[in-house]
Amino acid sequence: MTETSFPPTQFQSFEERSDPATVKPRLTALRKAIAEAGVDAFLIPRADAHRGESVPPGEARLAYVTGFTGSAGVAVVGAKKAGLFVDSRYTLQAPAQTDTKLVTVHEWLLGGYSPEITRYVPKGGKLAYDPWLHTPGEVRDLEAKLDGHATLVSHANLVDSIWTDRPGAPVSPVEFLGHNRAGRESTDKIAEIQAAIGTEKADSAVLTLPESICWLFNMRGRDVPNTPFVLGFAVVPRRGKPTLYLDSAKITPEIRQALDGIATIANSKMLLPALERLGKGGKSVLIDPATAPEAIAATLREAGATLVEKRDPVLLPKSRKNEAELAGMREAHRLDGVALAKFLAWFDGEAPKGELTEIGIVTALEAFRREEETCVDASFDTISGAGPNGAIVHYRVSTKTDRRLQPGELMLVDSGSQYLSGTTDITRTLFTGSATPEQKDRYTRVLKGMIAVSTARFPKGTSGAQIDVLARQFLWADGITYNHGTGHGVGAYLGVHEGPVGISSRYTLPLEAGNVLSNEPGYYKAGEYGIRIENLIVVKEAEAFPGYLEFETLTLAPIDTRLIEPSLLTEAERQWLNDFHARVWKEIGPQMKGSVKDWLKEATAAI
Repeated sequence: MTETSFPPTQFQSFEERSDPATVKPRLTALRKAIAEAGVDAFLIPRADAHRGESVPPGEARLAYVTGFTGSAGVAVVGAKKAGLFVDSRYTLQAPAQTDTKLVTVHEWLLGGYSPEITRYVPKGGKLAYDPWLHTPGEVRDLEAKLDGHATLVSHANLVDSIWTDRPGAPVSPVEFLGHNRAGRESTDKIAEIQAAIGTEKADSAVLTLPESICWLFNMRGRDVPNTPFVLGFAVVPRRGKPTLYLDSAKITPEIRQALDGIATIANSKMLLPALERLGKGGKSVLIDPATAPEAIAATLREAGATLVEKRDPVLLPKSRKNEAELAGMREAHRLDGVALAKFLAWFDGEAPKGELTEIGIVTALEAFRREEETCVDASFDTISGAGPNGAIVHYRVSTKTDRRLQPGELMLVDSGSQYLSGTTDITRTLFTGSATPEQKDRYTRVLKGMIAVSTARFPKGTSGAQIDVLARQFLWADGITYNHGTGHGVGAYLGVHEGPVGISSRYTLPLEAGNVLSNEPGYYKAGEYGIRIENLIVVKEAEAFPGYLEFETLTLAPIDTRLIEPSLLTEAERQWLNDFHARVWKEIGPQMKGSVKDWLKEATAAI
């Protein structure tokens, strides 16, 4: 079965999303709007009001102006100069997508906004920003970085004023999860959040993150790509019913019926008046300064409310998956394992012929997943990196960059799906007929790090920041590392990237039973190849060791043993890998037939 035998993708497009040629006329139009507004520069973040990793087309302002389509970044457009700030994942992508004659690309380091933004605003000038797209924490950081150089000014969005064909707000169907999928009633969750609000001595909390709102009300939607979100806002009082604020086009009799007795439904346009009433009533209102729009904080402050700035109270309870959610996640990974076995068997047969392309590989993988009718979306755009493209950590293949995979090159495929039962995310580095001693060495060190995390046992109170070093130790021993986190939180049929816990130096909260995380160390040699191996894991109680936690692996797909340098594995690591493969064969093997079953038996054989 060649790659042309598969139907076109539905979950992912390969069109080039940006054109550097559009940057000049759009910057010209924006600068005219900046001058007419009486300010000197304007900030354009990647974010929308809901801080989602995926944003609706009409919220992609950064891409519209600069051409950069990555998931994080901010531009500063001044009267004569423009700067684009991106993190280390996008230092190759950003210059390729924008017009570097007109836009200077900067690497945006951790720790807030770069002081370099002052290069784009004259001393004593005004830097305007849209308060719906920046948080109170970001505003304070911006003011600190400006340090009196310029004044930060809240303003209506100037990009919207020049974006004449801007797409409208999304309106998609809303579904409500049954108890068998959610595991808890909304009323129970609301009571828990109300108790947390009371503990913080607040009268109410404003929720702005769609994953928090969807979890709280056991609902899902299709407002953004890859993630089953319903976009809206919610105000949860310490006592009484919450109010859910939605676009009027989303408010249907079915939604009102589903939330009858649980929440009041209101038009989103009524949110700010409701916040003003809370302020005028002298209420204390909890907002998350890292995620809530400054527009919400300013409305409350100006109306007289007392702001309680604390983390979104839903984030921690949501991260602790209950048994129903974990059962769904296990089922999703069984379904994904079936699709991956078919895909990997197909790949093994086709790759040595030298005819596969990155787009063809994505197309085939999606086709195998879509054989399962409960697979409703990809959880992110598949990273399909052949040879040197595998070294680009967040590479997205397009018709312009599509590369043919040559036999003997490494192939990195990082992908995931949204099943109605749960969310998956998996990376495999694939063998195409040969590998160098260096590649085998690096692959094995990455695998050893993944196994070290998988087998870790640790006392309660341990954070992901403390676990992170386990994955890096074997690379560090040879003077190498990777410049991304080892793992992120994963939602249960929600966002594939979920806070507030994970495995990297920035995740300092203790891990708890029920947290689902990725485990994905890697190694990247620029211009040559990339290696990453990723499973999802869940934190669980270590039954034989009271007070301790450990991990259970959720992912069920073979890890290519042909890329391993056996002399680097310990006997314990070899046993873990053999046990993992025995489990894959036991759970996935009975569902395979013919040549795929034969392939899987060989791929999971003990080493």
